[in-house]
Amino acid sequence: MTSAAHPDLTVAKFGGTSLADAGAMLRVRDIVAADARRRVVVPSAPGKRTSDDRKVTDLLYLCHAHAEQGLDIDPVFDLIHRRFDEMAAALASELKAPLELDAALDAARERIAAEADAGRGPDYAASRGEAINGRVVAALLGFTYRDAAELIRFDARGRLDAAATDAALREAAADASGGLVVPGFYGADPEGRVRTFSRGGSDVTGAIVARALGAAVYENWTDVSGLLATDPRIVDGPVTIDTLTYRELRELSYMGATVLHPEAVFPVRQAGIPVNIRNTHDPAHPGTRIVAEAPAGEQADGSGRAITGIAGKKGFTVIAIEKALMNEAVGYGEQVLGVLRKAGVSFEHMPSGIDTLSVVVRDDELEGRLDQLLDDLNRQVEPDAIEVDPNLSLIAIVGRTMKTQPGRAAAAFNALAEAGVNIRMIDQGSSELNIIVGVDDTQFEAAVRAIYAAFFGGGG
Repeated sequence: MTSAAHPDLTVAKFGGTSLADAGAMLRVRDIVAADARRRVVVPSAPGKRTSDDRKVTDLLYLCHAHAEQGLDIDPVFDLIHRRFDEMAAALASELKAPLELDAALDAARERIAAEADAGRGPDYAASRGEAINGRVVAALLGFTYRDAAELIRFDARGRLDAAATDAALREAAADASGGLVVPGFYGADPEGRVRTFSRGGSDVTGAIVARALGAAVYENWTDVSGLLATDPRIVDGPVTIDTLTYRELRELSYMGATVLHPEAVFPVRQAGIPVNIRNTHDPAHPGTRIVAEAPAGEQADGSGRAITGIAGKKGFTVIAIEKALMNEAVGYGEQVLGVLRKAGVSFEHMPSGIDTLSVVVRDDELEGRLDQLLDDLNRQVEPDAIEVDPNLSLIAIVGRTMKTQPGRAAAAFNALAEAGVNIRMIDQGSSELNIIVGVDDTQFEAAVRAIYAAFFGGGG
């Protein structure tokens, strides 16, 4: 690894479930060994081994909370220490390099207490799962381990210093022997204090590393074989999306379809690097590929499917405002949004007509604020009428061909009508990448199944 850009390089990030125990670690080793291009690995902290297990990161947050309250952290930290000891012992015969974790674990225990005593936040404690697990992964693979605090640079305000980070990562890659392991989730500020990304931030680290090194692809290994066309809790066995664009991913993620950390796509999107979501339990499955662009008028994977996916969420309220000659009142919509802004309420959508304007707001945004908000609207924008319509679900039907192929919307509306689902709202963004329909919360699941059946067949 001797150059700043590596067009034949794959950066592989492995999530917590992919590194939960020794058996999972060996699967990761085999995946990395199967492709010589996988020369940079970004590991998460060990995740749950069983449904009733605790993630290592959750235990570390608990250690910090105990230390803040002056409680003994040893009973909790001993669980973490024992788990890493068991993993190291089980892997002992497979390691390609010596692995001594006691010193790192003891240092982490002491500093967690010291950070809490100094009144600092939980960032250092939260980062230790990745930091120590990275040592295990590096010893198993025979790769060079580099502490992310040396490479992922934050400025004094806690923002990523992209230029310094890129330079440090390129130097580390050039100096690495065999391959490079960079723990996910954290970095350090100019004073050496550990800073973390938000939860799930190992995805972000992987994307930052891929961009800095000019990787050909960023692989994100998890416990699912890519992004599904809709929620499997609603539709039985939905198809996997083979390929989609970053813009389609953004639309689906916004409406609740989450596999990647929302911030993770931005570094690689800017660099035009595709993301491949893969399953460590089924490494032969190609997963989902996320790309920058697809040919105009075609689905990203060229599959001929009418749409890419369906996602939705419950728990919205519509505030419908009626005002005669609203279309002639300059700045009326701005006044309405100004009232929301002063109330600290954000909105999701704003469909409108000639004399009507509706604002769609999440229920949690309105909690404890609705009565005051209505009073403010009545006083400041003087509507003829205001109607509050709660219990709304929003469903997004997403696909590049929504704007170029006739009949997409009609197919969805006909499917809903045949299923007896009443459409309470219709909205289409200016990008014409999706159509959003609003239905009653009680009909949400039926609506998703009907739309899925119309475009993909079946319905669960």
